[in-house]
Amino acid sequence: MRLKAKLTEKVAFLVLLLSTLVIVIPVVLITLLILKEGLPAMSWEFLSQKPRMGMRAGGIFPAIIGTLYLVGGTMCFALPVGILAAIYLSEYAKDNWLTRMIDVAIANLAGVPSVVYGLFGLGLFVNFLNFGASILSGALTLAIMSLPVIITASREALGTVPQNFREASLALGATRWQTIRKVVLPNALPGIMTGTILALSRAAGETAPILFTVAAFYLPKLPKSIMDQCMALPYHLYVISTQVTKIKPQVQYGTALVLIGMVFIMNFCAMIIRAHFRRKKQW
Repeated sequence: MRLKAKLTEKVAFLVLLLSTLVIVIPVVLITLLILKEGLPAMSWEFLSQKPRMGMRAGGIFPAIIGTLYLVGGTMCFALPVGILAAIYLSEYAKDNWLTRMIDVAIANLAGVPSVVYGLFGLGLFVNFLNFGASILSGALTLAIMSLPVIITASREALGTVPQNFREASLALGATRWQTIRKVVLPNALPGIMTGTILALSRAAGETAPILFTVAAFYLPKLPKSIMDQCMALPYHLYVISTQVTKIKPQVQYGTALVLIGMVFIMNFCAMIIRAHFRRKKQW
């Protein structure tokens, strides 16, 4: 019986190892390919110059700036709304049919294809609210797309804070809001940061939502306000890969490498922030 249990355990470990390799190996191979093909394109001119000759020469600086604008706008709109919604659902809302319906709606919204969010942004922000194709429309669309992930991750992080912390704070005379602000949120911050960065990383790499709401095919000048269109790395990569002829493959891979690098930097910063706050935890 003991031998059978050990054999079962080894088989389970082997299955888990193979499952991990199936996921990791393709990611590593794709990353190595992009590094190999994209590094020759890396130069100061490529990162700091505007595109020329129909995007066949020059750099991708406007696309980098446009992506940063969109990610920053998404964070400004989605982060406060997502965290406040998570606080209400986790700390204030009662467990009834309405909150259960909201939970189902949030879970369903997380699985909606990004192109649907793009069409929603086109109908609401671009046409109905008359924002036009602009950074504002694109950031709002990406924010709505990011909300389910931020809300879900924030609720999970808030739920990991021991109930004893809340009870001790309330027993000392603090109000519920003071308890949430001074006790619950600081302890839940690492988990909230994880969900936020995951949502922003997805937003940074999306093409369909910005295709309908903000992205320009070829716009070498930088935007002057949030009501302007802009170039963005995901859409720029799509354009130069499918619609621009006689372009060097290094430019395509270099653009992909820059986009991956931006996402990596965001996740690396999140890891540092999470580690900093986790060291402060007393439990």
